[in-house]
Amino acid sequence: MSAAIGTDDKKSVNVELNIVPFIDLMSCLTAFLLVTAVWINIAQINIQPKGKTRDQAQVQQDDERVTLSVLVQSDRIWVGLSRVNEFQDIPKKGEDQDWEKFETTLKEHKGSTFFADRTDIEIAAESTTAAPVKYQDIIHAMDVAVKVGFIDVGLSDPQGLAARPSL
Repeated sequence: MSAAIGTDDKKSVNVELNIVPFIDLMSCLTAFLLVTAVWINIAQINIQPKGKTRDQAQVQQDDERVTLSVLVQSDRIWVGLSRVNEFQDIPKKGEDQDWEKFETTLKEHKGSTFFADRTDIEIAAESTTAAPVKYQDIIHAMDVAVKVGFIDVGLSDPQGLAARPSL
């Protein structure tokens, strides 16, 4: 016998709800939340914006520290030092970038007196419609920098690099 709510019937209006499906749904959502929360904390790269952006005024600041700048282009990688204006050109090797030479170059800079006790680096990618840079190349450059010991990776605008090669 069922009870109707809002009628003039004087019988009981208690309705029993089946909450088992609700409990099942909440337990699944809780498990999903816990798994994704752990995955989000593990799979991340901490990057800090470095350099100047194109929205800011280009003001030259005299920085006492030498900054290591990496510019990824579609056909080469430039590694430069600010205040010294020293640039290394790492051309492509076949279809892919020469990641071994890039890693060796970063290891040499990490061993120098400028960067022995520092972990900061700025990376930028110059991509155009005529010469696009693959997103995977940017991520690979950041991964190599972290592997070498530059854990404070900063992603910058190509025009805002502290050391930019003049072509």
